[in-house]
Order: sequence, then structure tokens, then C-alpha cells
Amino acid sequence: MTTDYMTQNQEISTKQSSPSAKTSQSKLLLSALYLIAAGLLLGSIPFPYWGLILEAPQYPDGLEMRVFVNEMTGDEDPTLDEVSEIDGLNHYIGMQSLYNAAKIERAIALPAVIIMAILLAVAAFWRKRYAWLLALPAFTFPFVFLTDLGLWMRHYGQNLDPYAPLSSAIAPFTPPVLGEGVIGQFKTVSYVNTGWYMVLGTSVVIAIAWVLQWWVSRQNQGS
Repeated sequence: MTTDYMTQNQEISTKQSSPSAKTSQSKLLLSALYLIAAGLLLGSIPFPYWGLILEAPQYPDGLEMRVFVNEMTGDEDPTLDEVSEIDGLNHYIGMQSLYNAAKIERAIALPAVIIMAILLAVAAFWRKRYAWLLALPAFTFPFVFLTDLGLWMRHYGQNLDPYAPLSSAIAPFTPPVLGEGVIGQFKTVSYVNTGWYMVLGTSVVIAIAWVLQWWVSRQNQGS
């Protein structure tokens, strides 16, 4: 009788402690997910987010422009400033200088990325109901980046200088953010690059964390 009674008590104790243990493990996993998201975000800084290759008759190998979180460069070849070359070609069709684009965004982008990573780290350890909101800026970042880029490209393509040398041959246009485009005798290929895929990974990890947080909340309500 005594043995049966002790066995029943152990079973009840195990059943009562098991949900609590699972919840604790889930919270640790949630913290880890937010920290992984923060790491991906910070790790994206030295990598290009977006790129463009411009093919022109006088440049058979093409000209490449890479857009980082706060700057624009060409490829790794130091002998040619490809951004300046592309800028010069754009001048002939009436586009404004690339160096004038997104000045505010480039100025605040690096501090913004660091702040978003800090918010993710806070969300990892702040056990409050609305802590998930701290991850919202980082979650939207890759999509905001492409949207802002698209708006700038549309602005440049739709506001050509009517007095440019080739203005009469080029009608206003919207350069594609992704894929191929043809502008007069030039062809462009636009694509997202390593840095953007890393911040997209940040968004995916955050989404997983939100689902886990919702599940933990449901478990707590049911207990």
C-alpha cells in the first residue's frame, strides 16, 4: 500500500513538473532565437545587401555596383571606380548623381542596425507580454530596405534631366530592383546579395521566435 501510494505521488509530481520544465526550456530557446537574430543582423554589416551589373558596349565585362548598409562601392578591383563610371553613364541619360541618393538613410543605417540588434538582445531576456514588439523593426528591415531602394530608383528614373545629351532618346522609366532591365543601349542586372539574405534570415528567426512565444503564452494560460 505504501509503495503504491509513493508511486502515485511520484507520477503526480512528474506530471505537474513536466509542463513547467518544458516552459523553461522553451523560454531558453526563445532567448537563443532572439540572440541568433541579433547576431545575423550585426553579421550582415560588412556584406553587400544589393548589387547591380551594368553592361555597356564600351565595358564588355560590365560595371558592378554593390550597395552595403551605409555605402556604395564597385567590385574588389581597385583599379576602377565603377560607381563613378556608372554615375558618368547615367549623366548622359539625365539621371542624378548616385552619390546624392539616400543620404539620410546611409547616415542612419549603421546606428539603426546596431540599435535593432540591441533591441533583439533586450527582447531575449525581457520576460514581458509585449517584448516581441522590440523585434518588429528588425523583422521589417529587409523589406523596408528593398522598398526604400525601389522608391529611390523610381525617383531617379522618372525625373530625368531634359537637357542631358541623350534626353531625347530616353523616356522616363523605373529601373527594376530585381532582375534585368534595358535602358537605351545599356542592360542592367539587379540582385540581392549576401547581407540582405542574412537580414532576411533574421526575419525568419524572429518569426519562429514569435510562434514559440505565442505557444509558451498558450501553455501558461492553460496551466
